[in-house]
Amino acid sequence: MPVFLSSFVNKIDKKGRVSVPASFRSALGDDVSGIVVFKSLQHDALDGCSIAHLELLSRSLEKQDLPPDVFELIETTIFGGSVQLPFDSEGRISLPHHLVGGVGIEDEVAFVGRRKTFQLWNPKKLAAHETEARSLAKAKDISLSKIIAAASAFENGDI
Repeated sequence: MPVFLSSFVNKIDKKGRVSVPASFRSALGDDVSGIVVFKSLQHDALDGCSIAHLELLSRSLEKQDLPPDVFELIETTIFGGSVQLPFDSEGRISLPHHLVGGVGIEDEVAFVGRRKTFQLWNPKKLAAHETEARSLAKAKDISLSKIIAAASAFENGDI
């Protein structure tokens, strides 16, 4: 499973094409010919992933006893709203107008790694989101050392 790291801002050309960061394409693997994007359920951004990740989500949904209305919402918003975007020979994708317009992406797009997925943002909206997220993380006293310590305690049966 790929891991997407870092953030990149790339220009969108006049034809609506943008280069997917090389490290993201590399994380997807050589046998992947594109990405999948859909409107984020929590943010004014697009969520992106591999088709394999959506297949994993689909299998995971089958294993859960979700209320029918929740299942319907996931199918409609994620699967129904997803668009497969193939890479061209230069590693670019063509961004659908109905998706980018809905989240305010115009002439530049910020690609943001989120471990197993990534997001596409309007760079100015991303800057505001990052500022708010850092402030909230500080207020909640979130730190990497605490996360690792909690995971270790869980693995050791201390929790």
